[in-house]
Amino acid sequence: MNHLRHRPLGVGPLRAFEAVARLSSFSAAGVELHLTQPAISRQIRSLEDEVGATLLLRGTRHVELTSAGAALLRAVAPWLDRLDASVRQIRSQGARRRISVTTFASFASLWLIPRLQDFQRQHPGIDIRVSADDTLADPDDPEIDLALRYTHADHVPADTLPLFGEVLTPVVNPALGESLGRRWTSADLAQQTLLEEDDHRPSAEYLSWRHWLRLHAAPGLEPQGWIYLNYTYQQIQAALAGQGVALARVALVHETLARGELVEPFGPEGRIESPFGYWLLRWPGRQPSPELQAFEDWVQAQAAQTRAAMAAA
Repeated sequence: MNHLRHRPLGVGPLRAFEAVARLSSFSAAGVELHLTQPAISRQIRSLEDEVGATLLLRGTRHVELTSAGAALLRAVAPWLDRLDASVRQIRSQGARRRISVTTFASFASLWLIPRLQDFQRQHPGIDIRVSADDTLADPDDPEIDLALRYTHADHVPADTLPLFGEVLTPVVNPALGESLGRRWTSADLAQQTLLEEDDHRPSAEYLSWRHWLRLHAAPGLEPQGWIYLNYTYQQIQAALAGQGVALARVALVHETLARGELVEPFGPEGRIESPFGYWLLRWPGRQPSPELQAFEDWVQAQAAQTRAAMAAA
């Protein structure tokens, strides 16, 4: 008797055989297993040599199981299922817990990322993956656990928790803010460069300098110059560098203001509100894991601190 028939069968040929039998196609099995069709054929021939029987009948347009092939498939299919289930369990037990959150770039840069160290101190066994993208994520994406988003109060999706509202205020580098030796008036902006967010979404109407100037009785004022930037965090970086006056979102810069790195040249009178706000969006139908619930609770606690800081300023 051939000594090959006494040694254990390799897992690779068995997987190839199960895939071909299930899909009735060598090419489809190759796509699933990321192998070429000739490689699948070699795996099947090797298995048939070791078993000592023909397992598959190869037709022009179809593949059929022989009686020996059907018997082997009955044993192999549930065994592979159990093997894969065991591997998944081992991986999940050995893997670190992780939360994936999607948000827009400026919110990640100015609000979320500076606070993450606090969460990691409280939950050292949980890793955080931040996907900073202005494109809304698909709720069916298994790689994303929740979203932190900015939207109009009238267009908030279901299963959403409010974080804080939108307040805007002019901000400048302290040296520029103190250059006049007094609190600014809207007319002073004629001698300044205004940092404008170059955005065409509906929220842009409320984020624009033109909107602020209309509310402060200076609709026709022309500044010394304009710098147009794609993102809010770029405006803040430019203001920190003394390159002009940014119309900042207070929720995202209140700590920078508290540290004195930026100042409000108009004081509280320069603040305006918008109907937009910030929200925690849960994916419908998903039950939060303990680590995801911990992250949600932490985000809401941080948001409460932001609301308190905005109210106190």
